[in-house]
Amino acid sequence: MEETLKGVDPGRCEELDLPSQADVLRKLVSGDGVIVAPGVFSPSVAKLAERAGFRAVYFSGAGFSNLLALPDLGITTLSEVAQAARQITSRVAVPLIVDADTGFGEALNVARTVEEMKGAGAAAIHIEDQVLPKRCGHLEGKELVEVDEMVKKLVSAKQAAGSGLMIIARTDARAVEGMDGALERADAYAKAGADMIFPEALEGKEEFAEMRKKIRLPLMANMTEFGKTPYMTVEEFGALGYNLVIFPVTAFRAMMKTVKDTFEALKSEGTQKGILGTLMTRNEFYDLIDYYKFEQADEKAMRAARALRKGRR
Repeated sequence: MEETLKGVDPGRCEELDLPSQADVLRKLVSGDGVIVAPGVFSPSVAKLAERAGFRAVYFSGAGFSNLLALPDLGITTLSEVAQAARQITSRVAVPLIVDADTGFGEALNVARTVEEMKGAGAAAIHIEDQVLPKRCGHLEGKELVEVDEMVKKLVSAKQAAGSGLMIIARTDARAVEGMDGALERADAYAKAGADMIFPEALEGKEEFAEMRKKIRLPLMANMTEFGKTPYMTVEEFGALGYNLVIFPVTAFRAMMKTVKDTFEALKSEGTQKGILGTLMTRNEFYDLIDYYKFEQADEKAMRAARALRKGRR
């Protein structure tokens, strides 16, 4: 059933009696076990994740801004993010979770963000309670909006989303107000109607366990590299009762390191022959993007065109 969603206008899911991507994601996170969503930043990378067997993918604000050679300070635009999300959802069938930073504005802007992300085919977005310019959740210097302001954004988001988009509330309070503040905000956001809570940058298993004990909604965890959260396995998160774990920029960091090494080898050696074994082959990439399906479609169209012309003579 999921495969039928790829390339379908999200607005037609109900008309065609198909589950929305939000429905698919809700079913996944409500099931047994933990869902892993690796960070993706382009359609080709999303297809690699899908082919590897991941049942959901995550569009990271950090990964996308860094791809544009910009810092993760909330300076990408709604139109840029919506376009990138749409490009991904048109090429994969698995649900896409989108990092919407602070929602691209105040409550009314958040409603517009929700509409754009629904139109882009996203399954969920998360919005956070930082002020602009926001920071990466694992850096110092974060500031938070008042609880009422974030609640207002969530209410607006839920009104605009209906059942067509999951709304995930991220709180960065752990680093600013401590665990008590993080728990208080998580509870307020749950009462505001959030579908899932994302407590960012918790600093140990005990804190993750405390959040799980106090919050009944599905929970999302961020297992990023070089951050405040100690390295934990997916199994450990699952044992703590978490429903969704993201690895937001792991693939991006791997790509950048590989490209750096490739350029250095090419510059020093003057040839790529020594690194051919590290490259994806032409046939491997063509298989990934279904190249020959497009070629066959073109040939089929040409045969049909020639038959039409022949029939007129």
